[in-house]
Order: sequence, then structure tokens, then C-alpha cells
Amino acid sequence: MQNKKIILAGGTGFIGQEICNYFGEHNSIVILTRQLKQQKTNAFGQEQLHENIRSNIRYVKWDGINEGDWMQEFNHADIVINLAGKTVNCRYTEKNKQVIFDSRTNSTKAIGAAIRQAVKPPDLWINAASATIYPHATNGARDESFTDFSTDFSVQVCQRWEDTFYAQRTPFTRKVALRMAITLGAGGVMIPYFNLLKFGLGGRQGSGRQMYSWVHAEDTCRMIEWIYDHKALEGIYNCSSPGAVTNNEFMQTLRQATGHVIGLPAYEWMLKIGAAIIGTETELILKSRWVMPTKILQTGFKFKYPFAKDAINEIISKTPRKKYFLF
Repeated sequence: MQNKKIILAGGTGFIGQEICNYFGEHNSIVILTRQLKQQKTNAFGQEQLHENIRSNIRYVKWDGINEGDWMQEFNHADIVINLAGKTVNCRYTEKNKQVIFDSRTNSTKAIGAAIRQAVKPPDLWINAASATIYPHATNGARDESFTDFSTDFSVQVCQRWEDTFYAQRTPFTRKVALRMAITLGAGGVMIPYFNLLKFGLGGRQGSGRQMYSWVHAEDTCRMIEWIYDHKALEGIYNCSSPGAVTNNEFMQTLRQATGHVIGLPAYEWMLKIGAAIIGTETELILKSRWVMPTKILQTGFKFKYPFAKDAINEIISKTPRKKYFLF
């Protein structure tokens, strides 16, 4: 894909930076940003942008709610990718819950309004969603045909986000919601994993039997490109590798790839204390996410990294040793 104009909302996080690195060399990218200093994102405060793409990236200010000059960027754009929303890596207080809801629905509504006012609207709008919409599962994988959803807070967030997305009237713009699993790359969620390895704590979390659905960041970008190129694709797609593993298997693979022999386990009671201290929820670790990307596989898409071992080895190959060792 070349010579396209891509609008990226929420592009300063880890996934946004990976998208920029993948598409930025041959395309023009506009990042919509609130320009908030020290904003907590899944990039964990680290910038991963490649030097050769910086000249192809522009930052445009928006607040994720109100109309403004930023809307002009949507005219003659090719793709809109919306990743905007407060991270769920926080305590689920009533205040945080409301911000999580509002940050997703308001930004989605604002983008819908911007597309409607464009003289030449974008061809494709991809809105992030989450594989967390599926329930805790240990007896089999869930795919896009699953509809028996629970009423947990995280599920409500996902449903409200998707409902808002599909409520936007954009008759000339194709829409796809990507239910994203945990995205792996040289940054993002791997940073806390590396920190655990450094101190010999890279063992299983909880029982270790909970399923861990993941996707390599490059495959996320390849899926976006595939969806753009295949004009008939629309609706909901799981963005997850077909090779889900247990938490224990994932941590064991990570230890082997980094040469760590010892990995002490973190029992559930330890996780509860730790989560309270660092301001997050144990659900992010203990929920068994078992997701299958049935629909995208049916289109002929092939994952470059279908197996956790290959994905982790690729990530480790471009990660400095000091990131996961004390010396």
C-alpha cells in the first residue's frame, strides 16, 4: 500500500507507533492527538518511531469530542484508524469507568461526524475493539459468531464501543471493527514482561492455565492492509493469532527465548496485592482469553507469526539484552 493518506486517532500509543512504522515510509500519516503530557498509554512512555518515517507524519490537535479544524483532514483521506481511548490498565473506580466509556464513545462519534462532513470521505474506517468482549473461556476458543456476552464492566465497554461505531452513518465509508487481542512487539506489554524476567519473576501468573490470546504487531498491520485491499470486507473481525497458548506456556516460551532458567510464579493473592499497589486490575492477567480469528482466515489471510515461539523469538532478536537482563 503506497501513497495513501492515513488518519490515526490515538496514534501515540504502542500499537499506533507500530502502525506508523509499518505504513509510514510510503504513505502520509496524520496523527490526531490531545497533546497531553505524561498521558498513560500502552507505550509505557517510550517512543518507538523509526527516524526514516518522521517526515511523513503530521500531528494535528483534537480533543476527541468537539468539532474543529482537525475535521478538514478527513477530506480525501484513504483510511481512518481509531485507537483512541483511555487505557484499561487502571483501577475500575466509578470515575475511571466513566472516562473509559466516554473516551471511546466520544472519539468514535467525533470521527463519524468528521467523515460525514467530508466532500470526499475516506474509503475505509477501522475502529479498534477488544477481544475482551468474549467471556472467560477454558473449554474452547470463541470466534466472531459468539453472541452470549456477559454484563461485566469490560464487556460493557466493548459493546458500547462497537454499538457507537456502527451507529455512525457513513454510507460512503466501509467500516471494520477489529477485536484486538494482546499485541506483541518490541515495546508495549513486553516491557513489564521484561521487568519480571530481570528479577526472576517470569513464571506463570495465577494458575497459569488461563488462555492467552495474542497477535504480533506486524500481523495487526498486515491485517489492516489486507482489509483495505479487499474491498468487500466489512463488519467485525478478531485480530488475534490462531495460536493461543496458556499463560504458563507463554511465560515458559519467553524464558527460553531470553535464556532465563528461573521464573518464580506469581500466585493469585500476590497479583491482587500487586494490582492494588500499581493501580490496575487482576482481570487483565487472570481472565482466560481464548480467541480464534475465523473470519479473517476465511478470506485467505495468512499470519506471518501464527505461533508464539516464532513471534517471541522475532521480538527478542531486535531487543537489546539489557532490556530483559540486569546486566
